[in-house]
Amino acid sequence: MNRPVLANERIVTIKFGVLLDHQFPPGDDLSAHLRSLIHVTETAEALGYDAVFGIHHFLAGLQTPQPFQLLARLIPHSGNMLLGTAIYVATLTHPVQIAEEVATLDQLSEGRFVFGVGAGYRPEEFGSFGIEHASRGRRLVEALEVIRGLWQEGGYSHDGEFFQIDNQRSSVRPAQPTGPPIWIGANVERTVRRAAHIGDAWLASPNVKQRWAAGHLDMFREEQLAAGRSLDGPAPIAREIYLADDDETARAEVDPYLRAEYHEYAAYDLEYFDTMYDDLMGKAFLVGSPTTVARRIQELIDVGFDFFLFRVFWSGMPYDMSIRTLERFTAEVLPRLTERMPLP
Repeated sequence: MNRPVLANERIVTIKFGVLLDHQFPPGDDLSAHLRSLIHVTETAEALGYDAVFGIHHFLAGLQTPQPFQLLARLIPHSGNMLLGTAIYVATLTHPVQIAEEVATLDQLSEGRFVFGVGAGYRPEEFGSFGIEHASRGRRLVEALEVIRGLWQEGGYSHDGEFFQIDNQRSSVRPAQPTGPPIWIGANVERTVRRAAHIGDAWLASPNVKQRWAAGHLDMFREEQLAAGRSLDGPAPIAREIYLADDDETARAEVDPYLRAEYHEYAAYDLEYFDTMYDDLMGKAFLVGSPTTVARRIQELIDVGFDFFLFRVFWSGMPYDMSIRTLERFTAEVLPRLTERMPLP
């Protein structure tokens, strides 16, 4: 579905993917949900979407299948779409294990994997793994260094604060010669700046407001330039999206599911998601008519975002509502984005 779109008097190629929300209430039939995820993936592939990504947590309040295994299951149903994580908490698993599992996924998908990672934030996860919560930033930087080192040809050695490697290499090397691209999830200025030094792209999360996302994308690029790094990588952003005939109907239909999901996040010492939910609905989420959603996406394209990951399902929501949004986006939103293209 990658399409040329006019942005600030220049033509840019935009990609669109699906961010699967594989979190389900305790007691639900997990196998039935997994079958539905296959159907969503097949639908996205048939409609021409460019990617399907999974989420990651340990010890969540909802049933949350682990993303590496889930994505491996989806490979035969994904066509030529990219597969990835958005994001994987890379500070809770040893980088040797991560390097080999990601390389295996890249081989299974024939070089279609994108590794989206973050430092994590839930103290419960870190405490259960016996890892100091305050060390997560340093641990992420070092883990990525080890992962990339193990993907290289020849032996790799590392003597760091957290990890020691003596002349080893991953037993499986990725299909992509330099390894899968690494996208960094980050939500504050300090970590966005850090992402410019350790990642191939910064992935903006679905709950950041559009103006904040635009300003921090500029900051990320400035930091890349200062570090002498290439600006050729993508500028991805994840967004909650739901479409209906008009804005009021869209909000009314999706609110029970989307609000409940953010209430679940608030339980992780993130009360912001309860108190600011209504503000996020107006300034972060893409919920509304095709005209409204197209305008909001065009605003993000104009400030530089060029890879959109859409989350169209939240716990408890009927899957046919998600499928309708995927279909309406391709039929009613995408044409509004491309109609601004100049005549040849």
